[in-house]
Amino acid sequence: MTRFVLDPSVALAWFLDQPVPAYATQVRHALVVGARAVVPSLWHLEVANTLVVAERRRILSSAEVTDSLADIEEIIVQATQTSGDLVPVRQALTTARTFQLTAYDAVYLDTARREGLPLATLDRSLRAAAARASVEIFRRVS
Repeated sequence: MTRFVLDPSVALAWFLDQPVPAYATQVRHALVVGARAVVPSLWHLEVANTLVVAERRRILSSAEVTDSLADIEEIIVQATQTSGDLVPVRQALTTARTFQLTAYDAVYLDTARREGLPLATLDRSLRAAAARASVEIFRRVS
């Protein structure tokens, strides 16, 4: 079974980016056909926060936010394992400093390193940090 760490930038692109980036569509397809995403527990809060901010800014309607969350629950949550161990705050801080990331993004990089899994992300700085940390970027599975 294919497993990878999923950064929120990919899932949020399904609802916020028009057109949806091809990479985000490929990751979604991988999940639909049986791949498993591994996420740190903060993933769900980041997604919810971004959606509620999009609602406040009138980018998405209340109904669209509700539909987006339902879609996430149907596709993502069923295909997701929450990473068992939280990344220690000091480790996230060290990684953030080393790779010039936010502490949030550092948690995704650390989760991928700890789990030995590729990382699915649209975030350029996180992709660059992954390359420097020898973390593979998730690629489409045929």
